[in-house]
Amino acid sequence: MAELLSVPLKKSSDVDIVKPLKNLIQSTYNSGKGSEDYSDALNELSRLRTNAIWKVFEKSSLEVIYSYYDQLVALEKKIPPQEVQIPFKWKDAFDKGSIFGGRMSLTISSLAYERMCVLFNMAAMQSGVAAQEPLDTEDSLKLAAKLFQQAAGIFSYLKANIMMAVHQETTPDLNPDTLGALAQLMLAQAQEVIAYKCIRDEMKESMVAKVCAQCEELYTDALRSLQKDSLKPLWERDWIPTVSAKQMAFRGLAHFYQSLVCRANKMVGEEISRLQFAVEQLRGAASRVGQAGFLQEQATRAARHLAEATKDNDFIYHERVPDVRQLEPIARASVAKPLPMADHWAASHKDLFANLVPLAVHQAQQASAARCSELVTGEVNQLRDATALLNSVLASLNLPACVEASAGAALPDSIRAKAADVRAAGGLPELQRLMAELPELLQRNRDILDEAERMLREEEEADEALRRQFAERWTRTPSAKLTDAFRANASKYRQIIDNAVRADNIVQQKFQQHKENIALLSGSEDGITAGVPDAPAASGSDADAAATLRELMREVEALKAERDAIEAELKDATVDLRSQFLAALAADGAVDEPALSAGALGAALAPLQRRVRESLARQEALAERVRRAHEAFVAARGGASGRDEALGRLCAAYDAFRDLTGNLNEGVKFYNDLTQLLVAFQNKVSDFCFARKTEKEELMKDLTQEASRPAQRPAPAPPQHHSEASVEEPAVVRKEAPPRPPPPSVSAPSGAALPYPTQPQGMPLPYGAPAAAPYPYYAAPMPAMYNPYATLPYPHHAPRMPPAQAYQPYQYPQQPPAGYPQPPPAGYNPYAPHQ
Repeated sequence: MAELLSVPLKKSSDVDIVKPLKNLIQSTYNSGKGSEDYSDALNELSRLRTNAIWKVFEKSSLEVIYSYYDQLVALEKKIPPQEVQIPFKWKDAFDKGSIFGGRMSLTISSLAYERMCVLFNMAAMQSGVAAQEPLDTEDSLKLAAKLFQQAAGIFSYLKANIMMAVHQETTPDLNPDTLGALAQLMLAQAQEVIAYKCIRDEMKESMVAKVCAQCEELYTDALRSLQKDSLKPLWERDWIPTVSAKQMAFRGLAHFYQSLVCRANKMVGEEISRLQFAVEQLRGAASRVGQAGFLQEQATRAARHLAEATKDNDFIYHERVPDVRQLEPIARASVAKPLPMADHWAASHKDLFANLVPLAVHQAQQASAARCSELVTGEVNQLRDATALLNSVLASLNLPACVEASAGAALPDSIRAKAADVRAAGGLPELQRLMAELPELLQRNRDILDEAERMLREEEEADEALRRQFAERWTRTPSAKLTDAFRANASKYRQIIDNAVRADNIVQQKFQQHKENIALLSGSEDGITAGVPDAPAASGSDADAAATLRELMREVEALKAERDAIEAELKDATVDLRSQFLAALAADGAVDEPALSAGALGAALAPLQRRVRESLARQEALAERVRRAHEAFVAARGGASGRDEALGRLCAAYDAFRDLTGNLNEGVKFYNDLTQLLVAFQNKVSDFCFARKTEKEELMKDLTQEASRPAQRPAPAPPQHHSEASVEEPAVVRKEAPPRPPPPSVSAPSGAALPYPTQPQGMPLPYGAPAAAPYPYYAAPMPAMYNPYATLPYPHHAPRMPPAQAYQPYQYPQQPPAGYPQPPPAGYNPYAPHQ
């Protein structure tokens, strides 16, 4: 048999995949303190890629490529593949380059492109291993047939899916026509191995003839595809002659074994006709290929049978020998078929990112958590608004201090307790310390955002400078078309920072309003006593009214304690739908998040929501009773005194101190959480700029090599089959991924206006990029249930973060650095004759 053909491998270049993927995982899954670190898994993935690219010269390399491909498939389902900012560069497998260097290549920042190129190499390696099998044992024959059929299945899969993964013109080896021709060639060679096995096992002549006839048809289809004018320049010089010879060989073998069937049936005339044709085809095939011992042997055997049959017919049968074209076609047996894509290729499959849920499940979890956060925040805000209203009513009535004053008591017990609470919390110095901390955190966030915007601006300026320098030869996509979503996100972050600054001003105004009374509460008890007028003499007429007010104050405290318990239960109410989401994804391939989460959220929150409504209704009745009782108390005392007003101001100052302490702590936490999001955003921008820098360097290298090539004199028009042989110059093209669809909007909870922005879990910033934005939309969620007046816990965030390190920006020189090939000056003509 003639030598089996194998497909050459694509070559890639080393690239750092650890840092960009780590940044993407952290930004997608909002990783923080306590979350899993995927550094080891990413390092292992990088090692697998290195082995899959460079260690492809032995049989065991198949398992290496299988392992890397399986990890790519698993990872692509769990992160937004269109947001990967890794410049994957792959060279054309059939391009030999030239004496001036360079190969046709394509660089795209996409996991789908990387997966397709690795899949091409899988099929190429399978063809190489199958072609090297000795075919002298049962196991080697089965392995070769299996590998060729798997390769045919992979090339067929690539043909159907390559354009959906790349979305642009590919290198010639990934062209659908090329992949279709390779799939047909692999299938024909698989049928050839099976035919050889049938001959070796001495199966029935009729079956061997059918298998060989099908093999001849497959080689006919493959030859027709390989001979297309657009594909001819790709193949090795001996491919088309080899395939043509095999087409002849199996046509001859099919007729030879069918002649044996005719011999058994005493059909001497048809036997002679088929033998004559078989001898002609086998000898012609043997003369076209090397190592044709098997074909020569079969031709000799057919010639011997022909001589015997002719002699018998001349002396005995005297049958007419029909023309071979008039004979009935030989039936075909299609044994080899393209094998479908396997779920897992590696023998020992271990998902390095098993703890990462699929992206669809993660998005559904985020949407469910956002809906739960919205509902919880709304209920908590209702309780806090009602409590704040109740506190303001009590403060305006100087309750409970006015009913605690008694003869001989310098200060009411409630004022003493409030003062002790203020002093224990740090008093006025602690408030001043927290307020002095906010400007530093604010400036840190502004610096990070400014640096990200500077990188985008410098990258665009460098791209425009090179576009002006090279004019129409600078073919890559303009930066402005790729950074719309980045700039929209930066604008949204800038707006959030501005809102936080306005919140800082509101807190500052509230602090100045109550500063003196907070300072009084922060001092000693004697200082407070000196600042409060003496209590008027008590009379017996107001005893009943005071007792009524004291009982009502106990009811108020009980109501507040009950609300604290409800609020704690609301914050602890979590609904984990992960298992249901995974089951839905496995069953239907999609997650109906609203349907799954609506019932679970309702069951978890409905009892608490009912208790909130009951608490609000009780407050309305209780506040009305307090007002009536206070009016009766004041009337019995003959009106309010200056002491009541002073104590009222101290009560209001205490409430303001608690609010300011909560606001400032939440503000510090807000700025620290925002820093993590801005660092993730800056890392995304850095990865994008690095990918564009690599792309720029590749394109500049190609352009300078093109300019250094010598002039070529006009040549006569080549033949038609050569006219298609010219290969386009190397190009580096960047994928423009479709925009990421915006998630469902999450409305802000109702309630009083809060100084800092409220951002539920999973809310992206911004909510939607322009529909026409070619760059994938980047969504960074804000902290969960953020409320500056609350003390809600923040998951996975440390109380303070160290100051951000100064970012080392990429430099984009207007001219290439020294030692790098310099682009020719404007108007330079290398072909002009020297003066």
